[in-house]
Amino acid sequence: MAYYHRLGQIPRKRHTQFRQPDGTLYAEQLVGTLGFHGVSSLLYHQHPPTDIRQVGTPEPYSPKLLKDRPLQPSHLRTLAQTTTGGDYLAARQTMFGNADVTLSICNPTERRMDYYYKNALADEVIFVHEGRGELWSQMGKVVFEPGDYVVIPRTIIHQFHFEEGPVRLLIIESFSPVETCRRYRNHFGQLLEHSPYCERDIRPPSELITDDVRESGEYLLKIKKEGQLHHLTYAHSPFDVVGWDGYFYPYATSIHDFEPITGRLHQPPPVHQHFEANNFVICSFVPRLFDYHPLSIPAPYNHSNVDSDEVLYYVAGNFMSRKGVDLASFTWHPSGIPHGPHPGTVEASLGKKETHELAVMVDTFRPLYLTETALQYVDARYPMSWQPGFVPDPPKSADMMD
Repeated sequence: MAYYHRLGQIPRKRHTQFRQPDGTLYAEQLVGTLGFHGVSSLLYHQHPPTDIRQVGTPEPYSPKLLKDRPLQPSHLRTLAQTTTGGDYLAARQTMFGNADVTLSICNPTERRMDYYYKNALADEVIFVHEGRGELWSQMGKVVFEPGDYVVIPRTIIHQFHFEEGPVRLLIIESFSPVETCRRYRNHFGQLLEHSPYCERDIRPPSELITDDVRESGEYLLKIKKEGQLHHLTYAHSPFDVVGWDGYFYPYATSIHDFEPITGRLHQPPPVHQHFEANNFVICSFVPRLFDYHPLSIPAPYNHSNVDSDEVLYYVAGNFMSRKGVDLASFTWHPSGIPHGPHPGTVEASLGKKETHELAVMVDTFRPLYLTETALQYVDARYPMSWQPGFVPDPPKSADMMD
């Protein structure tokens, strides 16, 4: 994160004696990145965060990447899959992946997690397509709603608590830190005036969850690391933090607070960039005015992805350059093949003044691979959909129709 935040009780000086009402010391824990050179936060626990009581048997927890499929554009339809599992972790289905990032859908039916979860190697960006609730973590509560990106840095112990109703999530797992865009920040780390969002749009934890449990018990923590889900049982709740401060914490920010950058002529995809990480970026396509040159062409031009794979996840509205694409669909255009608007969509875009589309785009700078799980969602006709006269299958959701 780019700015300092604090919650609860903390001593005036770091690494000094800070005592509980009974006279015992609070247990200090530094959570930091990049070998003490990155951002960090300092937490104060009622109990040492090291008291392991039991180590369980790891279970495999990684997707199978398909590296021998033909090079082709792809369309994955996931809208009909209203549930992908009961439990939050069991409900994750990974669609794409490489050494830098994975993209998964997650539509759980269970409202609460009866365990704690930590990703030991990756930041997670959860885009909330449908659903409301709260993220509970050692740093406190973050309330979320549809359209929110919930950003959870690696090693943060957390739980999701969903309200009643459907839940549909896009989970982007990053094996490098997820940051705000460098070109939007000054050398102090503050977001600049030309940034499409600012610190006011970022919602850090607002209320601590302090489990003041003096008696020891059994608290299951599931840790994802190196393709395994590890089960460790601790003597005390990880939510026993009475205060913390620093720059390292989970937060939420809304796609609806992203202010679009427009111009007289068609703007390239980098204007939509919302986050960056090593070897990939995350972009937000939001309602905006189209180009205002009298001869402008609103539809995007054909382009070759020389260096990147492009994945779009469709959230709402109608993408005028695509036919037959539904909500909760992915389109994937890999490097090595030029792509562009479907036939007829360029002429149809002329004279249009605005769009009301919502989508999340991930551009990777190393090749992506489809997963074995994703095959059930593949639209086999999509690679040929640029042929003149091609009639795609109609979308299943009315608000994606022309």
